[in-house]
Amino acid sequence: MEWTEAIREAISYVEKHITEDITMYDVADHVHISPFYFHKGFSILCGYSITEYIRNRKLALAGQELLAEDISVIELAMKYGYDSPDSFTKAFTRFHGYSPSIVRRDKTMLKAFAPLQLTISLKGGYAMDYRITKKEAFTVLAVSREFSYQNAKQDIPLFYQEHYASGNGKYVCGMFGINIDPQMGNQRFEYLIADIYNPAIDIPKGFVVKTIPAFTWAVFPCKGALPQALQGVNEKIFSEWLPTLHDYEFAAGYCLSKSLIQYHLPPNSKAAITY
Repeated sequence: MEWTEAIREAISYVEKHITEDITMYDVADHVHISPFYFHKGFSILCGYSITEYIRNRKLALAGQELLAEDISVIELAMKYGYDSPDSFTKAFTRFHGYSPSIVRRDKTMLKAFAPLQLTISLKGGYAMDYRITKKEAFTVLAVSREFSYQNAKQDIPLFYQEHYASGNGKYVCGMFGINIDPQMGNQRFEYLIADIYNPAIDIPKGFVVKTIPAFTWAVFPCKGALPQALQGVNEKIFSEWLPTLHDYEFAAGYCLSKSLIQYHLPPNSKAAITY
């Protein structure tokens, strides 16, 4: 599925199932994109995560119903998937700025949050450098840990801090950061801080050896101060490169970073991405 079409389909799916207990993983599965890439791409293109989008749509609709319908707070809480009226009231108040009781009593102003309308704007003359290359399988020595996609952005930097603070940098300096999720639909994935494996050296206790399969890659240069330069390349890939180059789409399973970032695709005319 084309990337922009997948986002539009995701938005449509959310609207059709807005009163159900849907998650990021349900939406990603519906559009056949791994949770990691879907979460990343949706956030870049839309300005907030799919989880935030679902929550905001629920609370906006609940506010409309509170004013227009004869419905209790308990019924609204149950309809939009909250465990209790108290948790619904707290979320409602954070979003609208007023509690449900005050809104109903005083007819206060509510925040609107309309369904997204995704459009692709033309931007003059920007050329994004990239190359397509094949890389053979290679083996790494690594320290490994599992993470959830939802919290990976915050947890992985802490993983690196812990790795170096413990002195493990003397065994693996961190040439690569590798995301592994072969099933492309799990809620968790394995992450490696890794270097090229030297079979002549003993494997330190607590470390693992992994072979990264051969893939075809799209390679993007990334120059400038981090993290701004890397975030800028990321944004252009999702907002400009993928929507216009229909020959390529994500194939998840392995995501590789090397002071750059590399996303893989198998060699069947689906490309990986690396900066």
